Amino acid sequence: MTQTMTTQDATVLVVDDDPEVRRGVSRLLRSVGIAVRTFASPQRFFRERLPAGPACVLLDLCMEGMTGLEVQEALGRNGRGVPVIFLSGHATVPAAATGFRHGARDFLEKPFRPEELLAAVRQAIEEDRRQGVDRHQSELFQHRYERLTPREQEVMALVVSGQLNKQAAVELGISEKTIKVHRARVMEKMEVESLAALVLIAERLGVASTPESGPDDWAEPAGPCLSHRW
Repeated sequence: MTQTMTTQDATVLVVDDDPEVRRGVSRLLRSVGIAVRTFASPQRFFRERLPAGPACVLLDLCMEGMTGLEVQEALGRNGRGVPVIFLSGHATVPAAATGFRHGARDFLEKPFRPEELLAAVRQAIEEDRRQGVDRHQSELFQHRYERLTPREQEVMALVVSGQLNKQAAVELGISEKTIKVHRARVMEKMEVESLAALVLIAERLGVASTPESGPDDWAEPAGPCLSHRW
């Protein structure tokens, strides 16, 4: 994959209270064709919506009013999961450990080398690109699942757990013929052609349970602060 293909639709969000760092990072990233948005404080950063496309956040560890770790924690609560790269003049081991534990992509000590920053940014952007594809697919599966009636959702849960049609019929107190009708509608609405595909989607949505029967029973019937100057 070429550099342009990798970053042309991406945005880097720079949150740092040092104007020289913001200018230097912004100039470097724009020189290689990466879009940049800069913020002098976490408060200004949180007033903006995160980009819909691939992105990453370059986040100063030590800022007044709100630390980088606190910003990272707040980001983690919005469900977007945008990759974070910390920038720090003196990143301590405990701070680094906390950041990584909460999903930080990297830690760069100021002053950092341009090639070091660019490499970290490109890796973070690709990570967010992959996560974006996963998020879109999960949202698509969730939309299909929500089209199922409550009874069809019950049937789906039983089928992906490994129960045969006759077992599911006993469980729900309905006929085996009715189970087959519901099962066919589930397959149609979830847009899958095999039980294996339905099981994978169910696991992704968190509606699959542990099979109660052996693997053979799964077969279908026949028929995720010190800032330095640039």
